[in-house]
Amino acid sequence: MSQDQTARLSTASREINAPAAAIFELIADPSRQPEWDGNDNLGEAAPGQRVHAVGDVFTMALTAGVLRENTIVEFEEGRRVAWLPSEPGHPAPGHLWRWELAPLDEQRTLVTHTYDWTNLTDANRFERARRTTSERLLASIDRLAALAEARA
Repeated sequence: MSQDQTARLSTASREINAPAAAIFELIADPSRQPEWDGNDNLGEAAPGQRVHAVGDVFTMALTAGVLRENTIVEFEEGRRVAWLPSEPGHPAPGHLWRWELAPLDEQRTLVTHTYDWTNLTDANRFERARRTTSERLLASIDRLAALAEARA
């Protein structure tokens, strides 16, 4: 990966004291995502949009009031999910959100959150993409951990 591509990838990981399946449910149900969003960017998503496979699409309203369609491009139940957001009816501009869960045992899970904008082509979005740092991703994981550990 070139230095420019590395600069377009933010990632964070931490251990959560909860089973992978419980954590995955919080991620795979878009209506729950605003509860743990460390970017404070997600407004709301209608219930009943839980994702199950590559090709599924869920709609999210951002805090700014605009809608995003999110197409699932990677999916392994309980382990990995990634999506490409786009404006409704438009092609995805090329940035990807990914969650990976690695069970350490029945009650502990290593969670990795990645924001990958190596394929983002819209220069108007670069400044905002640069602000999505590992620290912001870790804030999401920390909020997710608080929810999952309270339920475990």
